[in-house]
This record gives sequence, C-alpha cells and structure tokens, in this order.
Amino acid sequence: MHVSARECRIQKSVFSMREPAKTFQDLIVWQRAHQFVLAMYKATDSFPKHEMYGLVSQTRRASVSIAANIAEGFRKRSPADKARFLNIAQGSLEEVRYYLILAEDLNYAETNDLHELLTEVSKLLESYRSSILNSDY
Repeated sequence: MHVSARECRIQKSVFSMREPAKTFQDLIVWQRAHQFVLAMYKATDSFPKHEMYGLVSQTRRASVSIAANIAEGFRKRSPADKARFLNIAQGSLEEVRYYLILAEDLNYAETNDLHELLTEVSKLLESYRSSILNSDY
C-alpha cells in the first residue's frame, strides 16, 4: 500500500511529538492492530462451523501475526531488525486482506469495517517502519 509523502510527514510528526514508547503496548500501531485482532475474532465467530479449521483458523492466525510481529520487533536493537519484523507484519496484513476478500465473496461476513481498520493499521505500520528506518538509532 502506498502512503503519500504528505501522509508520511503528518504521521511522522505525530510519532515524533509523542513520548518514546516504553513497551510495545504504547505503540499506536500495535494498539490498532490489537483492536483489529479482536474484531477479527468476533467476525469469524459467525463463519460456518465447517470453516473452523480452515478459513477461521488461517484468518485468526494471520491477524494475530500482525500484532505479534509488531510486538516482537519492538525490542530488536537495530533499525534493520525492527524493520524486518514490521515487514513480516505487513505480509501478514496482506494475507488477512485476501482472507477478507474471500470471506466477503463466500458471503460469510460483511467486511467493509474490517477493511477500513486494516487499511488504517497498514498506513500506521508503513509510517512506523519508515520512521524506524529514517531514525538515528
């Protein structure tokens, strides 16, 4: 997903104005990713029972992976290590984006709100990754 230069500047200024995070839970990107995971768990509760070990399991696993990789990358020392985990999170995010399309096409759920939240997480993730790579660690 492409983030415009203006959006990057705005989001970078938001990140730079905040006090540095002490834990991964202080990160806005992690907070929103966690909210997305909770929303996905709720949404997949209504999927057909025959999807429990298929689409439900895959969607939940990939959703959790977004927030988990943000958390895991938080304590990495080098910007490159941090960015690698954020890149893995972005990959999981795109995997979930496909699962939402599939769920919609199979008429398992209305996914507009989930898509909006996922897009927000994606933009925050890209901005956070950019700020890590452009920082003076």
